[in-house]
Amino acid sequence: MTELFPHFQVIVVSGLQDSGPDHWQSRWQRLHPEFVRVRQDDFDNPDLAAWAARLDRLRRADPRPALLVAHSFGCLTAVHSIARSSEGVAGALLVAPADPDKFGVADRLPALSLDCPSIVVSSANDPWMSAAHAALWARRWGSELIEEGRVGHINAESGLGDWSAGYKYLQRLAELAHNRMLAFSP
Repeated sequence: MTELFPHFQVIVVSGLQDSGPDHWQSRWQRLHPEFVRVRQDDFDNPDLAAWAARLDRLRRADPRPALLVAHSFGCLTAVHSIARSSEGVAGALLVAPADPDKFGVADRLPALSLDCPSIVVSSANDPWMSAAHAALWARRWGSELIEEGRVGHINAESGLGDWSAGYKYLQRLAELAHNRMLAFSP
């Protein structure tokens, strides 16, 4: 399935503190140096509009359709970017989204299905968003919901290493996106 990745620009959209070196996002980038990461000006002070604008610029820098691999506030960034324009986005893997209410941005996120395949991965004991609230947002966004069990915020502290299960979710998303592109091609 990894042969699908050359057809896509894989963009890592990290959250607060830019996902440190032991975070699965950083580990995936070491395994796949072709993955690109959104670099924000200030990873300690999330600004939804500014972060989404930076993602928008990175999306436009490559003509290939983008697969967004987002974590925490990065999920909110990805969803906001897609809602403004889904052009060029093939799919979004939204892992452990931060609760929009905690950041006061719920009213700036779509309450309707995203215009691309998406998967929300949640944890039963995530301190940044309850499983019930993650399920609510997944329904609103038309996302497939995967509940990982009790793994905290699905970050470095969760002890997931390279998080092979998450990589399989990315492969599934790539397949969904590829099949959707084939279905809509003339």
